[in-house]
Amino acid sequence: MVRARAINDALTAYYGAPAPVHIESRRDPLSELILVVLSQHTSDANSDRAFASLCARFPSWEAVRTAPTPEVADAIRSGGLATIKAVRIQRILNQILERTGRLDLEFLRALPLSEARAFLRALDGVGPKTAACVLLFSLGLPAMPVDTHVHRVARRLGLIAPRMSAEAAHDELERLVPAEDVYRFHVNLIRHGRQICKALRPRCAGCPVNHLCPYPRTHGETARAAEAARPAGAPTSDAQGVVQR
Repeated sequence: MVRARAINDALTAYYGAPAPVHIESRRDPLSELILVVLSQHTSDANSDRAFASLCARFPSWEAVRTAPTPEVADAIRSGGLATIKAVRIQRILNQILERTGRLDLEFLRALPLSEARAFLRALDGVGPKTAACVLLFSLGLPAMPVDTHVHRVARRLGLIAPRMSAEAAHDELERLVPAEDVYRFHVNLIRHGRQICKALRPRCAGCPVNHLCPYPRTHGETARAAEAARPAGAPTSDAQGVVQR
């Protein structure tokens, strides 16, 4: 926990404090859930367009629930995988209605984090990241969404085991990061993954948490071992193990 906080503080000093999610600007939890489902396997821009189109086409979530599936799919076409997501959204809406008697998730605000998470995870198609996004961004609860950037950066920093899955990383990172720091940590690791700790060519030399990260040392040793074993005349590799021509 001490090391996670030191990493978080160093990233905050480098990138600046992330803008807070103000209560008045948060979506209600059901709208957030639908948006996060739409965001699966596509960009934020595409999912935002699909969400806006869905809301413009249908006046309520009840209208989405009861509409012919092809009409829902047509409304969210810009988000990709339209038919799959339309079926998923309608199934989620049906399950919420069956379990609560209404299309509303505001009751989750009064539940402990573990119970709110369990309700969301019991819905078809709602995995740990989707549930965590609703809990963190709509309800303000300290759930840790682990996307590809958070997963990659956390592994390189040695906060989670090299082979730990993204699903398992949700629980582990929530254990390591103080509740009051979860939002800042999540945003910082995404910033860092996009700008410096990139998937193929991490910019280790200019990294603000280089002194806290084992990746440059271990990866450098791997690269040197590979270079020593390289046949004469074979292409050389850079510090990230990418072939240079």
